[in-house]
Amino acid sequence: MSTQGTGTLYIISAPSGAGKTSLVSALLEDLPFVRVSVSHTTRAARPGEIDGVNYHFTSVDSFGAMVGRGEFLEHAEVFGNFYGTSHPWVKQTLAGGHDLILEIDWQGAQQVRRLLPEARSIFILPPSTEALRQRLNNRGQDNGDTIDRRMQEAATEMSHYVEYDYLIINDDFKTALNELKSIFISGRLTQTAQQQRYSQLLSRLLQHQPDKP
Repeated sequence: MSTQGTGTLYIISAPSGAGKTSLVSALLEDLPFVRVSVSHTTRAARPGEIDGVNYHFTSVDSFGAMVGRGEFLEHAEVFGNFYGTSHPWVKQTLAGGHDLILEIDWQGAQQVRRLLPEARSIFILPPSTEALRQRLNNRGQDNGDTIDRRMQEAATEMSHYVEYDYLIINDDFKTALNELKSIFISGRLTQTAQQQRYSQLLSRLLQHQPDKP
């Protein structure tokens, strides 16, 4: 019985400190049919990062050549570094029956929607601005000036939540994770998705044919 259909592309966006990375990591542990896109970037690898796992680290010249060949589904410059999502890899992953997550900002999401309007999108918000600042402080990665800048950027980013299909408030982590999982699980159960995944079974059921061993 065939159980492979075309996967669904999900865009997940959130301001820095909202908990997106932790939620996505926990989701991947629980749902084996979900993959996360590995972006190309021109920034240098940080300690502990692995090429091909965290990012595909590439030179500025190579990145520019990929842009020229139209190989990116979306790309952007962030703090002087370039980031992009490989369109061929996205198509290949979806064709293999996996759901795929793109962790990108609202600008990248707009680019993707123009090319793939069927993509579904999820925005993750913190429960308050105070909680967001506290989480940024607790990470211990940024100084005060950087945190102030991230808070200013967060205000702009959060105003774009209205462009997304789903909205999750990450107050209690377990609750937010269950809500995120429910989006992916319910997406696999739509009539269209199930018809594609179980086409042979449905055909036999309608023709009153016995199941083959």
